[in-house]
Amino acid sequence: MQIMAIVNVTLDSFFAGSRAIGDAAITKALSLAEEGADIIDIGGESTRPGSEPISAEEEIERVIPVIESIIDKTNAKISIDTYKPEIARAAVEAGAEIINDITGMHSQEMRELAADEHKEVVIMHMQGTPKTMQTNPTYQDVVKEIKDFFNQRIELCEDSGINPQNIILDPGIGFGKTTQHNLDILRNIESFKQLSKRLLIGASRKSFIGRILQNEEHALPPEERLEGSLAVAAYCALKGVDILRVHDVKETIRAVKIAELLR
Repeated sequence: MQIMAIVNVTLDSFFAGSRAIGDAAITKALSLAEEGADIIDIGGESTRPGSEPISAEEEIERVIPVIESIIDKTNAKISIDTYKPEIARAAVEAGAEIINDITGMHSQEMRELAADEHKEVVIMHMQGTPKTMQTNPTYQDVVKEIKDFFNQRIELCEDSGINPQNIILDPGIGFGKTTQHNLDILRNIESFKQLSKRLLIGASRKSFIGRILQNEEHALPPEERLEGSLAVAAYCALKGVDILRVHDVKETIRAVKIAELLR
């Protein structure tokens, strides 16, 4: 299993511990690599529920200096967390090897960039947009609908020239899902693995964990969700998930090491 570390070069991501701007973001990224992260995922725009988009110019100013500063100082792969092709292009030129797109590679320009530059891509599922996604998300069958979405986007990506081995799937925990939807996704890891692509899960410190640990109306705050996040990480290791996207690298690596040994 690979560990993808989260570095949010933002002022408003949902977990304060993931936020860092400028030199602090560079220090944080290198520190997470030292802790053992295989991938550093750098994002410049918050996609928390209810968030507002920022301009491409501001996003570039946030993330590109961080990538340029760490690219020669770590063996970890650099991932750019963006849905904007112009940001992804600038990040790839700076050395990023993975494009992590919350819109599931919706943009033809993004797909062509990934194909031309032979980059890995993360196809994530999201119902709605970050601003609206948690307003009564509804599915007839959440697992089937996400799998149908994946099949459609895999075909689009491969038809655009992206190497099938470069495609990673992320069912989008917390992106237009209720607590029950998130649990249904996690309980059906094997079903997603049937698609024969690497599977990424990003559940770290998300609100469904806080709701499970307290209640639906008053979730524990992100700062109190570490233990629940590690429980999910260990479960994912037992189920054969390929990549975990996490805030807490050292702690997750320790939990996963035990789970994988037991597996």
